[in-house]
Amino acid sequence: MKTQLPRQMARKTTLAVFASMMLALAAAPEPARADAEIYKQTLQSTAWIVVEMPEGTSRGSGVLVDLENRLVITNFHVVGDQRDAHVFFPSMKDGRPIAERKFYLDKIEELSLKGRVIAVDRKRDLAIIQIPSVPEGVPAIEIAPESVSPGAEVHSLGNPGSTDVLWAYTSGRVRAVYRKQFRTGAGEHDFTVVETSSPINAGDSGGPVVNAQGQLVGISQAMDPKARLVSYCVDVTEIQGFLSEDWKPVPSPVTEVLNRAGLTFSQHASGPYYVEFTPEGTKKQTVFITRKTEYFGKAEVRKIWALAVPVKKSLTAEVAMALLNQNARTKMGAWTIERAANGDYLIIFCVKLDATATPDALKSAMEYVSKVSNAMQAKLTNGVLVAGTNDR
Repeated sequence: MKTQLPRQMARKTTLAVFASMMLALAAAPEPARADAEIYKQTLQSTAWIVVEMPEGTSRGSGVLVDLENRLVITNFHVVGDQRDAHVFFPSMKDGRPIAERKFYLDKIEELSLKGRVIAVDRKRDLAIIQIPSVPEGVPAIEIAPESVSPGAEVHSLGNPGSTDVLWAYTSGRVRAVYRKQFRTGAGEHDFTVVETSSPINAGDSGGPVVNAQGQLVGISQAMDPKARLVSYCVDVTEIQGFLSEDWKPVPSPVTEVLNRAGLTFSQHASGPYYVEFTPEGTKKQTVFITRKTEYFGKAEVRKIWALAVPVKKSLTAEVAMALLNQNARTKMGAWTIERAANGDYLIIFCVKLDATATPDALKSAMEYVSKVSNAMQAKLTNGVLVAGTNDR
């Protein structure tokens, strides 16, 4: 037999249940409030990075990952081949960051920390900047122990160049986590990416991507121009790997090395720099050096070369074999034959030198290229097909 509750008691019970539900909802954190807390938690660790390049200024983002050693991580493509960077952390006013970029640029000497790039990983598109000091109250971000899962919400901060404001917030969800090989203007990349629906703009590169606990799960890297709201971030496992590895010396800009070597140089319209040498008793020889380094993994080299002479007719097998023979006997470098647009055959001597070599070593390599090229030029212009193997 069912027991019927009095109507008044039933009404009170319903009201009590409704009230408890409202209290439970009130006690639960509101999403907007949670997002604001994550922004506030991540803000102080996020940096704006300004790098002076030969062709202009590069601006991006970064995040403090090591308080003791004063290390800021960012993308390699933000710093490029430059080794000095201005690093800004947000100035606060009334509990909020001063977001207008003009405020910082007007006080660049006062507000920026002059950082030095101490490590780069082109494959991962990562770089580490060491700053001279850390402003009071700026914490290192907590790094998540593992990758984020697809479907999880993520939050990011950055400094988009499309607006005049800094430390902008955005959020989205993880679409996938996977290995990706691709090429950008900064080179060839191969790393685990976090693909998200968060919009990334130029200037956001290098900024932190965090999970719901405010832990670093990625670094903003690029957007997909062919798809809407598809962005790529460097996964936290790649960040952990980079930070734990032995760091090799970072190559200095070629102009800096040439200046330290005491060489007078100019830049060719096609990009590379060149130096005029006149070995004793020979003609003037132009020696070129690439502006950018070539790399495979952690190995980086600079290409140095000079044209011995252009040849109108096709080279014989005998000449080619003689060049190969000299390649095996020369101290460094090798002969190469290239075909010019006008059909000429260009006989070029090329050396690939460790990109971290000292200025004196670079100067010696360039002098060697000029000497070997001049010897070949003298042989060819005197009617001899190829330099002897001892002329090295």
